Amino acid sequence: MEIKKLIDNSTSERLRELIDNSKKISITCHMTPDGDAMGSSLGLAHTLSALGKNVYVITPDTPPHSLDVLPGIETIVIASRYPEKTRNLLKTSDLIFCLDFNALHRIDRLQSSLEESNGFKVLIDHHPYPECFADMIISRPEMSSTCELLYHVLDETGLSKKINKQAAECIYAGMLTDTGNFSYNSNNPDIYLIIAELLNKGLNKDEIYEKVWNTNSENRLRICGFALYEKMELYADLHLSLIVLTKEDLQRFNYVKGDTEGLVNRPLSIPGIYWSVFIRQDEPDYIKISMRSKGEFAVNKICEELYGGGGHLNAAGGEFRGSLEEALRLFKDYISKETIFIKQH
Repeated sequence: MEIKKLIDNSTSERLRELIDNSKKISITCHMTPDGDAMGSSLGLAHTLSALGKNVYVITPDTPPHSLDVLPGIETIVIASRYPEKTRNLLKTSDLIFCLDFNALHRIDRLQSSLEESNGFKVLIDHHPYPECFADMIISRPEMSSTCELLYHVLDETGLSKKINKQAAECIYAGMLTDTGNFSYNSNNPDIYLIIAELLNKGLNKDEIYEKVWNTNSENRLRICGFALYEKMELYADLHLSLIVLTKEDLQRFNYVKGDTEGLVNRPLSIPGIYWSVFIRQDEPDYIKISMRSKGEFAVNKICEELYGGGGHLNAAGGEFRGSLEEALRLFKDYISKETIFIKQH
């Protein structure tokens, strides 16, 4: 059984030509980068470095500490720390990869520098409805992760042979985290064919699982336990779970980025709950929203409508600029108006 081909020959040949002729390559991803954003960025960087290319990974802000185990993460350029270096890198790059984001606002402080750069921009992403800001767009919303899509791109441009152990670990980590340890959006047989290929590159998948998915700090365990015991509300008639953590809650447990990763998935293990919502107050006027669902209940549409976000049918997110009270009011108004629709699904 072979991995299906996704890209037409003209696109793959053009992309390989761009890579071969480039002198400096930058790789960007979305703000608050998760496992898929960092896995695809570092996986591509390791592969292109093995080809002998001069490559830089640039993130808008700091990745969560849970991803510190990814090989090469210490080499990334963080725009919030090094704004001038970031601008110079993007300005002087002749090829720029835009990974795991479909809209310019998702790269926050990198947006203006990317828009001003004359480098050829290649978008590789699995989120629906991509904006037309790149010169080449490789968008496949049916993919479980950008890392899965990236492997197809590398394979079809003849670069999969340059994937080394470090690149394999990063790509696998992104696939692992964006499918909840292959518990959703993961029925495509190609996923497992790709994993087999990564194992042939030296990947120890059990080790990556243990480091990325199954390693917790004391504070992470405590804040998740607190959230489930004290803050989880169940709306049985709506098949809904809601968890809200305030800024004070986060400070109480010395929260750091990544401590609540995966928390939104936990209520879905309760029989009868097929919609889980997690609202987190990162700052007094900045609220993060995550949603997960089962079956055909489309949380991406809800995140888009309420919070300008999006994602996939069963996994989506958004953000809200304003108070926690306003963000909650918006959500509770929605469920009060859409009760019949929600019950039917």
